[in-house]
Amino acid sequence: MKLALFDLDNTLLAGDSDFEWAQFLIHKGVLDREVYEARNQAFYDQYKAGTLDIHEFLEFQLRPLSRHPRTQLDAWHREYMATRVIPMIAPGTAALLDRHRDHTRVIITATNSFVTAPIAAHLGVDHLIATEPERVDGEFTGNVAGTPSFKEGKVRRLEDWLAERGADWSAVTESWFYSDSHNDLPLMERVGNPVAVDPDETLRRHAQGRGWPVISLRAD
Repeated sequence: MKLALFDLDNTLLAGDSDFEWAQFLIHKGVLDREVYEARNQAFYDQYKAGTLDIHEFLEFQLRPLSRHPRTQLDAWHREYMATRVIPMIAPGTAALLDRHRDHTRVIITATNSFVTAPIAAHLGVDHLIATEPERVDGEFTGNVAGTPSFKEGKVRRLEDWLAERGADWSAVTESWFYSDSHNDLPLMERVGNPVAVDPDETLRRHAQGRGWPVISLRAD
């Protein structure tokens, strides 16, 4: 198996889909601006700093999903895709994905699958590993199911994904992982070809020290 892994937020997207989903709900009046906007920004700053408590964040991020029926959430998501996500797709994303068209392509992201599954489908990537919101009878409970796909959790979730296909790392003959974030270093250290994409400063320094490629998808 030749495995091409892609982070989503600030990698294939020139922005953060998790952050923008909350901002979209605030703009729609679904979430109270005074209550949620400052917390949304604070969590995003913690993520960039590497200090995010993923379970605290997921409680904040997944709770609104439990307050509305799935049909309403899906309608909002279609509008969010059109107005927020598609304009965020980095100019170089299509060419990068096409470069790996003959490989097994997987988007692996900490953002929950409700937000990211339609994005992966739009990008033409068949496989998605994301944080999974808990569902009961098709509706969201506001809780997380299983291991969040974050930091070391990305490695565990990828290994689980391989195991579901009767494989493990020994079956992977070549591997790439494209990411912008130092939070992804645990998985970047595991693949054969880690690539820093428009990286944060911590990842940029690490990549330069290890001789990893540093690329940008944001230049036209």
